[in-house]
Amino acid sequence: MEDPRYDPELIKNGDRRNVTDEFRTMTVEAIKDELDKRRHGFHVAIENYQHDFNIGTIVRNANAFNAAAVHVIGRRHWNRRGAMVTDRYMHVLHHPDIESFKRHVGDLAIVGIDNVAGSVPLAKTGLPTSAVLVFGGEGPGLSAEMLSACEQVIAIEQFGSTRSVNVGVASGIVMYEWVRRHVLDVA
Repeated sequence: MEDPRYDPELIKNGDRRNVTDEFRTMTVEAIKDELDKRRHGFHVAIENYQHDFNIGTIVRNANAFNAAAVHVIGRRHWNRRGAMVTDRYMHVLHHPDIESFKRHVGDLAIVGIDNVAGSVPLAKTGLPTSAVLVFGGEGPGLSAEMLSACEQVIAIEQFGSTRSVNVGVASGIVMYEWVRRHVLDVA
């Protein structure tokens, strides 16, 4: 009897997808189902008001760190190329505005990531276990409305001459730090 979790075409022709060996030849739905069993307690949100090309990178990072879901706020369409098809294995939800996003995430702590006045350095803050890590657009950062919705705003410490790191890079740093603290249990 064939196992329905595996795709006969991928078994026959080979699996060239960018998936770990554990997921080779599995169907997209089977991979998503398996990831759902072990998703982490954080979500990721992205304000999409200027069709930022970095959204794909953020989605790919969310997959790499197994976020519970990705929320795209604002424009529905985003450039999926940078996600490298990882969005298929994620729960990607769209919210037309910040109010609908806030209603949807309910009791999750909304944590903004931006290097604005009043933000707390990442090393000196707690990252809540149940949180939505919110990233703004490359350049403008988080909107004023989103900043006011955040329970806390975190900045990544930097030591060179640049004012900021790329938002896709920032998302990877903060997601790894959440995993380091809550999954790897490294203080």
